[in-house]
Amino acid sequence: MKLFLGLSLFCSIIFIKAQEHISSFNAVTLTYKFHPKFFLYAEGQLRGNEDYTYPDYYEIKGGVGYNLTKNHKPFIGLGRYVNYKSKSLSREEFRVWLQDVIDIKKGIVKFENRFRAEKSWFYEPKTDNTSQRMRYRYRLNVSVPLNAKTIEKGTVFANAYDEMFLVSPMKPTFARNRVYGGFGYQIDEYFGVLCGYLWQREFEAAGNKNLHFIYLALNINIDGTDHHTKTFDFPGAD
Repeated sequence: MKLFLGLSLFCSIIFIKAQEHISSFNAVTLTYKFHPKFFLYAEGQLRGNEDYTYPDYYEIKGGVGYNLTKNHKPFIGLGRYVNYKSKSLSREEFRVWLQDVIDIKKGIVKFENRFRAEKSWFYEPKTDNTSQRMRYRYRLNVSVPLNAKTIEKGTVFANAYDEMFLVSPMKPTFARNRVYGGFGYQIDEYFGVLCGYLWQREFEAAGNKNLHFIYLALNINIDGTDHHTKTFDFPGAD
């Protein structure tokens, strides 16, 4: 309980400080395991990139994954991504991707290696322009439970990651870097909460651009199989 209260205080301080920053990053995720090997994943996001209190970006995405082994999870997904500028629609994106996640555990520390290849189609309604893009991403995500040996009911944990983004055919090829750090709490067998700070460097923007996000998320895990698992995997800010 003391750990949970401390986590709540930390998140409250971050939220207050968020008023001094420019960006918000809010997410709800759902993981549903419907077969010992297969699972469905869905996520909704709402961001305020220019103004913390005014959302100007949202995305809805999902897909299906396969537990090839306990620590190896290929995945295929698709999603819709929408940007607003000056409170009007500026760009729509449809994206499909292939992903591979390989976990390595050393003691209580879990290292998640995520490799992803994305194909995107863009439409800009104001100019009636269309374009396409290939993007390649690698993320190293580290999770450490603080009051248990694994992330299970009642666990407080720390989470940090670094992710690189490479694009084609646009320049520069190294388009973005993300660094995240935060804490989470697994409330029960279904619900977990996460909060933290995410720094994003945009190399595609003129003169480069830094975004400072306050990340808040609700994660829902449902195991619909006969053999329920007691540990949980957090997708992290995506």
